[in-house]
Amino acid sequence: MVNVQDVSKNYGKNRGVEAVSFHCPAHATVGLLGVNGAGKTTLLNILTGCMPMDQGSVTVDGMDLMRYPSACRRRIGYLPERPPLYDEMTVRDYLAFVSRLREVESRGIARHVENIMELCALTEVRDRLLGHLSKGYRQRVGIAQALCGDPPLLVLDEPTVGLDPRQVVEMRSLIHLLGEDHTILFSSHILSEVQALCSRVIILHEGKVRYEGSVREEDSGNKERARCVSLRLSVQGSEREVLSALRDTPGYRRAKALEKREDGFTECELLLDSIEQPEVALFRLLAARDLPIKRMERQSDTLEALFLRVTSGEEAE
Repeated sequence: MVNVQDVSKNYGKNRGVEAVSFHCPAHATVGLLGVNGAGKTTLLNILTGCMPMDQGSVTVDGMDLMRYPSACRRRIGYLPERPPLYDEMTVRDYLAFVSRLREVESRGIARHVENIMELCALTEVRDRLLGHLSKGYRQRVGIAQALCGDPPLLVLDEPTVGLDPRQVVEMRSLIHLLGEDHTILFSSHILSEVQALCSRVIILHEGKVRYEGSVREEDSGNKERARCVSLRLSVQGSEREVLSALRDTPGYRRAKALEKREDGFTECELLLDSIEQPEVALFRLLAARDLPIKRMERQSDTLEALFLRVTSGEEAE
């Protein structure tokens, strides 16, 4: 549905994004993650035709954004971080206005707007001025305007920012529903939100794509993590003794000491090849070295752990 190839954008001497490439398949919900200043909003503005790129290419539904900008924009519904609302208009009039801009057939606008308001749960406020709406309803109207013209691709920049917990739940439910019929690319700071809604994730850091793949480790492009077993353990002994012994574990990849929690014990994380019964092999090895194990557990690679590794430079590009 969307292909981004070597896209770069600079603001004078400051880098926005650099050589960014990724793919969003049709009917997928893809999360765009990154710390503040990573380049997320710059990238979304380029994808939606709101900002020119310095180099690279973007194709939407097989069409080049630079060669066919109007045709590409008709296929994209965009919710920026601040919804483009006119406070003096009613909800219904505003959506009708946007539908005309999106070249919806005149005789079908009224029905089109009614369908969108019903989908976004805006029917009860259809005749209220936008300036009188709560933050939650304004965000719903922002998504509603993105749906005008039935674009197959929705680009949402921080759709739940500023909402209270109940509104966040409602907005997530709406995005989940829209994902059944649309391709969705959305930016978010909330990792649990991306974990719950997305099938794929893109992590930007310092203007570059540092990770692209499935939210689930077993389906991801991160082959090393998928093939390995990660263990966290607390061992009685010095850090030097424990790390030295762990290097002799069958299938050893790497180990690192974590923050110590008790005197005389070393807390560490161990990454091994996926061998049979790694806990048994590790127990026998450390017992033979007189290094008793107090705790040992397998670690699952959560999105939070992946994000922290990528943005701290631990993950290979």
